[in-house]
Amino acid sequence: MSQTLYDIPVASIDGKALTLGAFRGKVLLVVNVASKCGLTPQYEALEKLYVDKRAQGLEVLGFPANNFKGQEPGTEAEIKTFCTTTYDVTFPLFSKISVAGDDQHPLYQVLTGERPAATGDGPFRDRLKGYGIEPNPAPDVLWNFEKFLVARDGRVAGRFAPDVTADDPRLLDALQSELAKG
Repeated sequence: MSQTLYDIPVASIDGKALTLGAFRGKVLLVVNVASKCGLTPQYEALEKLYVDKRAQGLEVLGFPANNFKGQEPGTEAEIKTFCTTTYDVTFPLFSKISVAGDDQHPLYQVLTGERPAATGDGPFRDRLKGYGIEPNPAPDVLWNFEKFLVARDGRVAGRFAPDVTADDPRLLDALQSELAKG
């Protein structure tokens, strides 16, 4: 049997070894996050979504990544302090990982492999090009705050471009559909 995303080793922001198996049966929104990005204010809407939908079975999982223009340079302790003091983040945060490139974490190999295209892709890709940044080709993660929706059964049910926010109707509709299957 092949490895599922529930079997992949990860570490909490505090360095505790675990797997996503702890979240089996929940609807997951897996987000690669960064503290020094123009999209960083998305933490606010992600936290609101987590608070509003947690009782229905949602878990927002934040994976800090420094893949894009060094926008997550801090240590795990610095990242945790930033998230909790600036945005009152209470959803689970994990140790910094690589979400793209040759050293891509196995979790993101599974996520991008199962869902190679993102809803809403295009406008942000064009904005990056406008800034002179050559975007990663699909299926790689485009930038910080890309979101993967994982169904209760562990399949990747959706993927959303970095500028599709947590309160975007496309994300909310897909999320509500998965939560309703509980």
